[in-house]
Amino acid sequence: MKLCGIDEAGRGPIAGPMTVAGVLFKGKKVQGLNDSKKLTEKKREALFDTIKDNSYYHIVFTSAADIDEKGLSACIKNSILEIMQNIDAQSYLMDGNTAFGITNLTYKIKADATVPEVSAASILAKVSRDRYMCELASKYPNYNFEKHKGYGTKAHIEAIKEYGYSDIHRRSFKLKALEDLDQQSLF
Repeated sequence: MKLCGIDEAGRGPIAGPMTVAGVLFKGKKVQGLNDSKKLTEKKREALFDTIKDNSYYHIVFTSAADIDEKGLSACIKNSILEIMQNIDAQSYLMDGNTAFGITNLTYKIKADATVPEVSAASILAKVSRDRYMCELASKYPNYNFEKHKGYGTKAHIEAIKEYGYSDIHRRSFKLKALEDLDQQSLF
């Protein structure tokens, strides 16, 4: 069966895009796959080109501004639909616990650790997003995106307190540590 695995990276950060990837293997499966979070950065990087060389894939980036405007679920749904338009498969499987209202999409919790196509999608999404955040680090040097990739670490929150939000921060994501700054920005 021609299965397209789908997974996302960057659902939870407070800065940067969310990335959703879809992977359909051309033939032979890639060895050493797992949930991207369970692999070292070095291992993910090593698998990245191998996955691309052995699959049909599509990667969708959604900006922080679009996430703020449309919401995470709508952005994930739109990304999945774009993947489905670009990868012709017999079935589509998303890591997680919802099909986002898409009738021909199935889902499975922990699919990124158990289904090779979804593991591969997880790796493509994570490596693509991490690389992009490292590129953005030079444009926004005050935030050290190359270290935390936009997640809400203590250092990142301190940088926001000192320098304010950048245009790639997700303003719809509310953190207790930034409530004072959020209140000030309303006026």
